Amino acid sequence: MFCVEKHHTSKIMEDKKADIVLSISGMSKSFGRNRVLDHISLDVKRGTVMGLMGENGAGKSTMMKCLFGTYQKDEGKIFLEGKEVSFSGPKDALENGIAMVHQELNQCLERNVIDNLFLGRYPVNSMGVVDEGRMKKEASELFRKLGMTVNVTQPMRNMSVSQRQMCEIAKAISYNSKVIVLDEPTSSLTVQEVDKLFEMMRMLKEQGISLIYISHKMDEVFEICDEISVLRDGNLVMTKNTGDTDMNELIAAMVGRSLENRFPPVDNTPKDVIFSVQNLSTKFEPHLQDISFDVREGEIFGLYGLVGAGRTELLETIFGVRTRAAGRVYLNKRLMNFSNAKEAMEHGFAMITEERKANGLFLKGNITFNTTIANLEQYKSGFALSDAKMVKAAGKEIKTMHTKCMGPEDMMSSLSGGNQQKVIFGKWLERAPQIFMMDEPTRGIDVGAKYEIYDLIINMAKQGKTIIVVSSEMPEILGITNRIGVMSNGRLSGIVNTKETDQEELLRLSAKYL
Repeated sequence: MFCVEKHHTSKIMEDKKADIVLSISGMSKSFGRNRVLDHISLDVKRGTVMGLMGENGAGKSTMMKCLFGTYQKDEGKIFLEGKEVSFSGPKDALENGIAMVHQELNQCLERNVIDNLFLGRYPVNSMGVVDEGRMKKEASELFRKLGMTVNVTQPMRNMSVSQRQMCEIAKAISYNSKVIVLDEPTSSLTVQEVDKLFEMMRMLKEQGISLIYISHKMDEVFEICDEISVLRDGNLVMTKNTGDTDMNELIAAMVGRSLENRFPPVDNTPKDVIFSVQNLSTKFEPHLQDISFDVREGEIFGLYGLVGAGRTELLETIFGVRTRAAGRVYLNKRLMNFSNAKEAMEHGFAMITEERKANGLFLKGNITFNTTIANLEQYKSGFALSDAKMVKAAGKEIKTMHTKCMGPEDMMSSLSGGNQQKVIFGKWLERAPQIFMMDEPTRGIDVGAKYEIYDLIINMAKQGKTIIVVSSEMPEILGITNRIGVMSNGRLSGIVNTKETDQEELLRLSAKYL
């Protein structure tokens, strides 16, 4: 009897091991005296979605970089399908069945979809020549199976961020991956595209593929994940089945405390109209058509709409990055006719861009450089720049923004995405702008850091700053604004008072001109 029970127990243990496709055991990593990962152990089961959450700087990115061989771990082991592995880099991991779709896309924008799909593995025919016909056929077949309509011969530059992201997911799938890591995959997707992504993820699960889903969007994590693991300060503090936890427990695990309200009270008091846009239109796609609105001093004015509605283009046109075909912009009743961003900055305008790594910061520079680069005149002693003044300014903004780092000399590339965003905020705060435009300011930022940024935005408005904020997250746009302008297909379809509207009205207005 004992032998039978022992054999039965042994078989159960073997079955459980067979269910685990990826196992991380005792992983640790330090940078100097800073211990970033502390003996992390995590199992990913076959054909499941593991949600990975944590504040920015909690260790999620470092753990993934150690997994993919970008960083060499100090301690620990990695097992893939029961065999110990140690990858020399992302390419090695990819070829062995582990792929990652990064939040910040790194694609050859001048090349077409096919070239990006087969980059580094071009098939050749019997003559040793790249087989372009086979590439086109396989690419078209891949997208067809995934239910995606894509012009595979168009340059990546002509595609929206969401389309480029879906292509990157398709590329990961094309490697017949056993495990796919998705890093904030929905940050630039519409509601319909998120539904399509989740449909694709469920299809992959049915095929036995495992997914690690890194996200700060809790509603999505609860919808798509089977298990949720939480990192905090380099430690794994929780792993639970999704059905066995809730949002409050998850937030408490992430930030180490209860966070009862997701948004601070919006208690600013807007004054008179200070900023006015009249009949603004653009010539190039996506066309902006006859847009007019006013914003008051000390107001937080939101811009909502689906991806491609023209929200970003509106901010860029106001900021002088895009050329106006018609229309006028007034600040304090003075006509503003910027031909470039420098002129906008000189007149008290600031803008945080959506894609921070592409056009918001210098990754090869340190925090001091990135904090002071937009305001160098302020840090001169005589004719020369003062290092002491620059370091002091960077230190002040690190403290204001609660940026997690060792100090002002830390390189931007060593910071998490959320902490990079905090440095960008600090850069613009150093200029003390009057009109602060923000395009997806909390994209890729955790719930605790979001609250800090919301608090900062509201306090800036209380100090008389005028804020225009673009957000794709409906709870966010409803949680931190006084009024909301809704964009639809290049037009302003309506302006509503935040306290008097709801999600249904915003969705209706966003579809008005489709």
